[in-house]
Amino acid sequence: MPEHTFILNGKPVTADVEGDVRLLWVLRDVLGVTGPKYGCGLGVCQACTSHLNGKAFNPCSVPVGNIRPDDEITTIEGLPATVGKDLHPMQEAWLAHDVAQCGYCQPGQIMAAVAKVRQARAAGRDITEADLDEIRNVCRCGTYHRIREAIMEGARHF
Repeated sequence: MPEHTFILNGKPVTADVEGDVRLLWVLRDVLGVTGPKYGCGLGVCQACTSHLNGKAFNPCSVPVGNIRPDDEITTIEGLPATVGKDLHPMQEAWLAHDVAQCGYCQPGQIMAAVAKVRQARAAGRDITEADLDEIRNVCRCGTYHRIREAIMEGARHF
């Protein structure tokens, strides 16, 4: 089988799988990274949201063969290292606002939120309600109001 090498949460990794295997399954089943969750497998629910080179993406929709050796994949497990703390400020805000109920979609929600805040900052502005409207991650428990509050608070701290 072909080998696929990339950077995962700051460290180089190699997976010996066929190129058409979706990255989500490589992360979860081959590399043991279980933060990104399987929801729909189509990139619709976005429970698997992670970062590819700093931008939100859905590894359920990307074949591992499309990932280059210099691509940096960050999952919820690696997010705190991006700020050098035990928890990322967005994770701290999630706890402060008691967002999670079942918790299944929360890693993807947090990863989408961090990417959206970074996108707004790169544009030279603070995150807005319109930005929050663009986040399309599905939360089966319906904690959207607390998610929005947590994102606004988390954005103030990183």
